[in-house]
Amino acid sequence: MMGHRLRVLLAHPGASWATADVFWGLFHGLKYHDVDVIPYRLDHRFEDARAALHYRWRRIKKTEPNAQPPNPADLSYHASIGALEMALRRHVDVVLVVSGMLLHPDVLIMMKQAGLRVVVLFTESPYDHASEMKVAAIVDGGWTNERSVVSAFRTVNPHFGYLPHAWNPLVHRTDLPIDDSVPAHDVVFVGTSFRERVRWFNSIDWTGINFGLYGSWDKAKLNTHVRACVRGGPIDNERAVLLYRRAKIGLNLYRTSQGWGPHAPSITHAESLNPRAYELAACGTFFLSDHRQESTEVFGETVPMFRSPVEAAALIRRWLADEAGRARMAAALPARVAEASWIHRAKMVLGDLQQLLTGAVMTARSA
Repeated sequence: MMGHRLRVLLAHPGASWATADVFWGLFHGLKYHDVDVIPYRLDHRFEDARAALHYRWRRIKKTEPNAQPPNPADLSYHASIGALEMALRRHVDVVLVVSGMLLHPDVLIMMKQAGLRVVVLFTESPYDHASEMKVAAIVDGGWTNERSVVSAFRTVNPHFGYLPHAWNPLVHRTDLPIDDSVPAHDVVFVGTSFRERVRWFNSIDWTGINFGLYGSWDKAKLNTHVRACVRGGPIDNERAVLLYRRAKIGLNLYRTSQGWGPHAPSITHAESLNPRAYELAACGTFFLSDHRQESTEVFGETVPMFRSPVEAAALIRRWLADEAGRARMAAALPARVAEASWIHRAKMVLGDLQQLLTGAVMTARSA
């Protein structure tokens, strides 16, 4: 690409799922294009930092009873600082940070002071926009998963563009065997219990519907019928795919809350697809979705959309009764996202990196 094999330090987001799937998808995509990818496992580093700092705190507390335990910033710094050493020792061309919300900002600053090129792929726009803007001002450039906020990022850093989410060709496929031991639901959803989703599921009459709800859910906030549909805790992408391929209908609900708790503010606008939309389509699973502008552009009529639980409930029962219609719509979905894999997205990333490393302005797609 640039006269030699590009060497990238790819920094893990630190979380165990969701953003971690972005990391592994991009890792595969970059490796496919013969990039020398060096992973920095921030998730593992957090485990090590937590064990070491709490061990030291317990020892100190024996002689200093008022000693304070390590706080989140302490853990973040100790988990992150090794990325600087690794990048310098391995002589990388660029550090690519996925998400960037858990990597300590001081480490990013020191990377820049050391002469390293640093870019970030934001995965939580527009929900964590304020925090992402602070990181964007530090790094050399990057991408956001939400096209409507590209212009805002460019007010603090002109080297920002839009990189849509994607699906992983190692995981999201229609040709892998279907596991008959996996539950076959009428309707399935895999995700996290943001408050708006709790309200949404509690508003649906699930009588007579075999509904499976997977992910991290507080059962105390769910009504009795929905609570009975919860199936364990968070699951990995591989398990989610098996559930999608066995379900009659997949559900895609977009997050709107910024943060957690009953009083978390809501976003005012978003347009872009989330990973779940790409993954369901790549698996050839018929699905229903709440409204996003980009969904209409990508899927057209193949993904029926709703704007309220009342509309969704009617769509669920209408499509459960139409097996031939579901099969027809599902068969059309993989082609709609054929060029939206992490292999394709990695090619976009490499094109932008070439411009950045040669001194040109990054021209990633914008809204």
